This record gives sequence, structure tokens and C-alpha cells, in this order.
Amino acid sequence: MPNSVLSRIVLGTVLSVLWVLFEGTPAHAQSAFKTRNVVLIVSDGLRWQEIFAGADPTLLNEANGGIWDKEADLRREFWRDDPRERRRALFPFLWNTVAVRGQMFGNQALGSAARVTNGLAFSYPGYNEMLTGHPDARIDSNEFGPNPNISVLEWLSTLPDLHGKVSVFASWAIFKDILNVSRSHLPLQVGWDPPYHGELSERQALLNRLYQTTTRLDDEDVYDAWAHAGRYDLVLHSAHLFDHFVAELWERLQALPAYRDRTTFIITTDHGRGSGPTEWKEHGKEQKGSENIWIAVLGPDTPPLGERSHTAEVHQAQIAATVAALLGKDFRKAVPEAAPPIDELLGHGR
Repeated sequence: MPNSVLSRIVLGTVLSVLWVLFEGTPAHAQSAFKTRNVVLIVSDGLRWQEIFAGADPTLLNEANGGIWDKEADLRREFWRDDPRERRRALFPFLWNTVAVRGQMFGNQALGSAARVTNGLAFSYPGYNEMLTGHPDARIDSNEFGPNPNISVLEWLSTLPDLHGKVSVFASWAIFKDILNVSRSHLPLQVGWDPPYHGELSERQALLNRLYQTTTRLDDEDVYDAWAHAGRYDLVLHSAHLFDHFVAELWERLQALPAYRDRTTFIITTDHGRGSGPTEWKEHGKEQKGSENIWIAVLGPDTPPLGERSHTAEVHQAQIAATVAALLGKDFRKAVPEAAPPIDELLGHGR
């Protein structure tokens, strides 16, 4: 997919994931950055606590974590006495690759804070903040409707060298509103929409048939195992699969000449969650700590500073301008209210 921008939101069992792949054009050679492709990956409500400390010992039980059986198997897979080993068991790619060759923000125990600024800490307000560069107090519901704000995806797709080179793949049909497809005309693969069109191979036709015939628990989402259900065992397995899927994508892109050593991954979450035996299941302004997120970045222009400590607070709103900056574009010229990029991820402010 040379010279294109692909935005992708995918589901691992607990997690909605936004993957945005931006591929530059020859004009991008004028930029000081080596990055030609940016992949933005957004997990749904994956807590910073698990990212930086692994499985939570207070939730590895039936009383708090809803684990019905096989608790011993779960502990063998994900429990280690040392939290550094514990997080590596849960997220081997994040800790063996991203933390070694990139940067990770959000470990509050080390004085590194990453937060949402929309004051609500749930999905639509979070995706709006992340993709438009600023919160919007009008967006106070996941059913808000078409987004009046211009996202960095929409803006990039209007530029001559990136026109027609943005696509979105998502589990959640609400992304049609978040990205205002009636205005942006971004091609989206979301929710239960069949993934393939036109003349199909036998395999593609089978996948379309599965989309059409699978019984739906939710009309807006393809299958997902949510933390809202209170099953901490499923959360851990899904988080582990999420890490595996990200690793697979990285390895696949690094095997392709158009992407190798010219691709940056930005990996984050749309909101945090509460803590403690009950609050971990929910998020929002009533659940303290839901504003806390994490941001991990791996790419040729990001200095390998690893797990950050004692840094200035970074915000979800800075992701939009960071994505654009890595492609040599200035999103804030078009959207002055957007937050600035995170300089440390661009090789500045070391």
C-alpha cells in the first residue's frame, strides 16, 4: 500500500483498537523525519495499571475479578512476583520491543502522567480529543451524532499528497459519526458491515457470509469481551492477544520494503478505568482515575528513551498533531485549537 494512509480500528476480545497507517509521498522527502508511515493503535479502556505492573493481584480471584474457574492456570500464565516480569508476561511486545527501542508514557508510579482532558473519560469524547486535537464539551454522549470537528485523518486526506489514502477499519459503528463520514468521505470498515466488495475469492465470500449470519449481541459492535462484564480473566487474555496482534502487524510491516524502518507505531487507549475491587469494571467521571491513560511510541524518529519517568504531563489531545508532525505536516495551522505534538517523540526535548 505505498503512498497511502490507513486508519484501522480492530477488536481484540476486550479491546477496540484504532490503527491509523499514514504513508507519505515523494514530497515527504523534504521532511527531516524518516517516518513515511504512521500506525495509530487505540485499545478500548486498557488501564495503565496493567500496562506498567501486569496482572493486578487483588483481581485474580472470583470475588473481585469474576474468575469462575482455572484461577491456577491464569496465575501460571500471567503472575510473577516482580511487577516488571509480570508486565512482560502480559505484554511481551510492549516491554521487549517498544520499551527497548521506543518510549512509553503514563507510569504514574514513576512520575509520568498521561491523561485525557475532556473531563468525561469515555469513548466518543476520547476519540474526538485524540483525533481532532482538542476536547469538545458538546460531545457528552456516545450517541452524540456526526462530529462537527475536523479530525487529523480528514485533514490529512484533503492534502494533495495524501488525498484518497486514508481508510478506517473499526469494530464500533459509531466511528461513522466520530469521523463524520457524510462530510469527510473517509472509507470506513466498521461494525457489522461486510469487509469485502466486488468480485470475491472463496475465502472472502466466506468471511462476508460469517458477518451476515452470525447472531449479534450488539448491533454496533462485532464480538468483544468487555471489562464491563467484570471478567478479569478475559481482560487479561484479551490484553495479551492485543499485544500479540500489534506485534504481528509490526513484524509484517517490517518485512515489507515500503514500511521497514520508515514506520512509526503510536499505541494508546481512549480512556482509563477506575481501580479497586469494583471500580475497575467501569470508567467515566464518577470513577476516579479514568482520566489516566498511557502512550507508547516506536519508530525511526523517536529516541529510544524507554519507560519515561518524571516527565511533563502529556495529553491525549497531543496525539493528533504528533501524527501529523511525523509526516512532516502541521495540523495546528489548520486547527489552531489543537494541542501541540509531544516533542520528546519527535526527537526534541530530550
